[in-house]
Formats: sequence, structure tokens, C-alpha cells
Amino acid sequence: MKLFIPSFFIIISFFSVQAQQNKANYLHDIQILERKAAMKKMKYQKNLNTNNYDLKYHRLEWSVDPTQAFISGNVTSYFEATSDMNTITFDLSSNMTVTQVLYHSIPLNFVQNANEEVVITLLNTLNTGTLDSLTISYNGNPVSSGFGSFEVNTHGNLNTPILWTLSEPYGAKGWWPCKQDLVDKIDSIDVFITHPLQYKAASNGLLISEEINGANKITHWKHKHPIPAYLIAIAVTNYSVYSEHVANGNFDVVNYVYPENLASAQNSTAITPAIIDLYGTLFEMYPFADEKYGHAQFGWGGGMEHTTMTFMGGFGRGLIAHELAHQWFGDKVTCGSWEDIWLNEGFATYLAALVIENFDGQTAFRNWRFNTNSSITSFPNGSVFVNDTTSVNRIFSGRLSYNKGAMVLNMLRYKLGDLDFFQSIKNYLADPSLSYGYAKTNQLKQHFEAVSGLNLTEFFNDWFTGEGYPSFNASWNQDTNNNVLTIVINQTQSDNSVSFFETPLPVRVLGTNGETQMLRLELTQNGQQFTENIPFTVSGIEIDPDVQLISNNNSVLAQAEITLKDNFLIYPNPATDLLYIKNNNTTKIRNVKIYNAVGQKVIEVNNPATTIPLQKLSSGVYTVKIETNNGFTHKTILKK
Repeated sequence: MKLFIPSFFIIISFFSVQAQQNKANYLHDIQILERKAAMKKMKYQKNLNTNNYDLKYHRLEWSVDPTQAFISGNVTSYFEATSDMNTITFDLSSNMTVTQVLYHSIPLNFVQNANEEVVITLLNTLNTGTLDSLTISYNGNPVSSGFGSFEVNTHGNLNTPILWTLSEPYGAKGWWPCKQDLVDKIDSIDVFITHPLQYKAASNGLLISEEINGANKITHWKHKHPIPAYLIAIAVTNYSVYSEHVANGNFDVVNYVYPENLASAQNSTAITPAIIDLYGTLFEMYPFADEKYGHAQFGWGGGMEHTTMTFMGGFGRGLIAHELAHQWFGDKVTCGSWEDIWLNEGFATYLAALVIENFDGQTAFRNWRFNTNSSITSFPNGSVFVNDTTSVNRIFSGRLSYNKGAMVLNMLRYKLGDLDFFQSIKNYLADPSLSYGYAKTNQLKQHFEAVSGLNLTEFFNDWFTGEGYPSFNASWNQDTNNNVLTIVINQTQSDNSVSFFETPLPVRVLGTNGETQMLRLELTQNGQQFTENIPFTVSGIEIDPDVQLISNNNSVLAQAEITLKDNFLIYPNPATDLLYIKNNNTTKIRNVKIYNAVGQKVIEVNNPATTIPLQKLSSGVYTVKIETNNGFTHKTILKK
């Protein structure tokens, strides 16, 4: 079924707190929950009746009690007419009751209709460009929608009441009159929460005041950056509050946690300033440093990033790193279409990996690249570019939008070098046309090209738009008279959408006495030959040993093995049900083993005949190892 796709949106990440930060299911949980949110977004039809104005400011005055599923409030909206208008429409669920609309202290006529709208008749026609304001008073028992837009529950052994909101993706209208739109970000907001005196209230922005008013407290938060309606959130309970200071920007991480979890939370969140400092050093200062970053514990089994205040079900390092990354890549600069979702998710995935690199070391970072590459190459096709925006599973593909997107960033880093790579992203974040707005992949590409001086069209055609991955085959020999090493590189592609992946290829040269030397071979065509002076006797070479690139089924043949390899013909390639092996009469085949993309042996045949059945194998790339009386050789095949 063809679904309506919004042109612009903000992606928020959700994930289970039970997942371990370095386990494969950690990112899987994020993707599962983001898919659920996206399905609601994709089915959402924008209210065209709210197109005639641009929101500038909200004054949000709410009265709540975490023991009651009820809210009352006044929402004052400042807006600019984008066309001549004599009515203005807000989105509000039908279970909420509007009691009054005031326009400069004058009551206005309004109706609430079956389309979950509040339609207000203005006193006079507002001309295009006119800035004006009005106040809606309302109350009601909110109906939960989305992932629980307004929830009342309890926590701890004492069953302490808690209230929280979670409006992803279109739940804001379930508890306050708003413009339920992803395009029209509100320039700034003031949030006033009236609640029982014994509780604390968390929200977006900077805490301005907490004033006692009889048996109640009025908590005032102020946020001065563009924000869509569904990222506005509140939470109220008997929070314990503590702060951690961030040196880069001179602001605090403010944590609102359950008293019963205070000790463990303090231990876990202590890493947050260091992650913020890391991101600030690598990219730019935290984009909301004039306010705060915060965590508020809530009763949902996961986490949700709201601007400046992430609601958390737990405090794992991976959760903190991924959600925090979206403050830059998702909140400040938002991907401008479903096709470009990697600008949010690929970046957040890679930034969490940079935490591994900087906090755990190069070995752990290499392990992350190895596991990520294994995920990407588990199937022979697929691009970072989303070529089917009607499929939420495709949009939120962990293998492609998250992992391949992250590894494309790693390859750009290897290609450009750290200096140009990080400077390009700094410029992208600081671009006035993108900052606190929306971006497409081509705009990111332009920043990489401007800094590096390189034309990256071929790179993005191959790795962003193109599908699949390369497999490299290297043959080598060394002239022992002058130590000149000759390497010949050939490449096959797992998908025919790319004829050749042009790339710098890392090669490690190994010596007989333990010597090593890294080479960077600039590949532009098949059969390319490279010569290098190596000051030691070579025992072998390794292709991309540190997994800087996306590739799989790479093989290396020394000179002695090349002769043996040429005595064999394996066909057809690609193969279907049968694999044929033809060899010369002087070589006896003793054993054939076939391995899948993750190195698992799937077929073994001793003393094979001329054919090997492949019917039980799924489609993909396989390595065939042939043992003979004269040695062994490896060949790569594609099973259709």
C-alpha cells in the first residue's frame, strides 16, 4: 500500500535498557522501537488546516498531579500568518475539553470537531506576515497514544506516583492543543508546571525557578531553541536531583532519578560529561550548552531523547552515547527525508563507536568495526540510500541505515584522514542553512569535498547509492635480489549495481622475522599492479587487517599458490544448484570445503567428483577451499 511520507522529520531513538552496550542485540533493540514509531509517522496525514501560520512561541501552563490522569492548562501561542486568515486551527484529541479561548483578553468563538481539531474564529482577518497571539484554556483525562503520550504510574517498593509524557510520534495533541507537525518547529517555549509540593518536575531547557504556591509548587523551564511539539515533555515524581559539570561549554548534566536508584544512577551517569566533552572536541560544543543536558528516569522500559532532557528507563553507557549523539545529529541538524535517515542513525551509531574507540582503545574499536562489517556483508546487496521509503523495515534497517551508514563514515575518515574528516563535519553542523534545520546527503558531501579538495561523486555513487560490497583478491611476489614487492589486486562485487569500488586499500606486509609495514594502495581498476620497496623478506600480506573498509571474502595468494590456482577452473560463477570443478590430470583433489560469509563451514566433501551440489545453500558469497596433493587454493563464488 502506498503511504504518505512526510518530507521532513526528526528521528528519536528508543531502545531497551536490558541490552548490553557492546552486544549485537543492543542496536537491534533501538531499531525495533524506532520502526514502531516510524510506522505511526508514515501513516500520519498532515493536517492541512494548520498550514496558514508559523508558530513562534508557546507559553505552556500546566497543572498536574501524578496521582491522577488529568491535566488542565493554558497554552498561549504566538504565530505569524503565512496567508490571510480569519480562522486558526490547532490539533487536540476529542477527549480534551477546551473551556475558553482569549484573544487580547477578548473571548473568541471556537468549535471542537470530529477531526480532533480546535477551530477558532478570529475577530478580524489577519494579513500575511502579521504576528499575533491567543490563549487556549482546556482540561481533561488524556488518552494514551503513540508510545504513551501521557502516563500515570508508580515506582519503587512504596509505589510512589509518577507522571510522564512521551509524545513520539504524534501524541502531543493527546494532552495539549498544539500544531502536530514535524516541519514547523516552535522557536522557543516557556513551561510552567504546577504540581504537588512534595514532587519535582523535569522538562526541556533551563530551570528558571521553583516557587511554592500553597500546597503546590510551580516549576518553570525555558527552552530557547527550535523544537517540534512532540519533543516537548514533562515528568513529575519524587525525584532525587544531582548534577555533573561539563567543562566544554560550562554547563551541567542535570539528572532526575528515582531515590531508590540514586546510588546506581550516579555511578552510571558519571560518564556523561566525558562523552559530551568527547563529542564537543571532535565536532562542536554541545548545541544547547546555554541551557543543559539532562536525564529524567521514567516508567517506560527503554529511553527517549527529548531535546536537552532524555527520558531514561536505565543508564547504560551505550544508551547515553547513542541518545546524546542525536542532540547533534537529529535535533540540531535533522535528516531531510526518509532516504537520508543515515544522517541521523548512521551518525549516532558511529558516534557511539567513537566512544568505544576513545574510552576502550583501538582493539575494542577494531572489534566494533569487525562485527559491524560482518553484519553489513551478511547479505550481498543493499545501499545506505533508502530506495524504498514505503517500507519502515527498510528505512530502519540495522544492517544498512545504521551499520553501513556508520561504516561509510569510517571509510570517509580513512580516505580523507582525521583532520579533514572531522573538520568537514564541524562545517556541516555549523552551516547556517542547516543548523537547527534539515539536511540531505548531498549537502554533507559538499562539505567533505570543500575541505578535502576531492571529488567524492564516485565514492558516494559506490558506497551510498550503490549496493553490496567488494571482495579483494591479492597476489604477490618479492624479488629477493632487490626486495621489491609486487602486488596485484583484483576485485569482485557482490552486487552488479557497482562495476568497481574505487577505494584506498590498506595492506599489511609481514616479514619472516616478525617485521610489519602498512601500505595504502589506491585502487582505480581491476588487475592493478603495485610495487613497493620492502626492507625485509616478506612472508605474506594481509588485506585490510584492521577492517577500515566494507568488504568480505578477501583472499591472498603467494607466487607459489598462483601456479596451483591457475590449474583449476570452478564454474559457473555465479552458481545455482551445482558447482563444477575442472582440474589438470596431474593434480588430485583431496578435499573441498565451502565457508559462508561469517567463516562457518557449510559444506565439506572428501575426494569429490566433478560436481558439488549447492541446493541447500542460501544466496550469498562463499569461499571455496580446495586441498590437493600439490597444496591448496581458495576461490570465491556467488550463489544465486
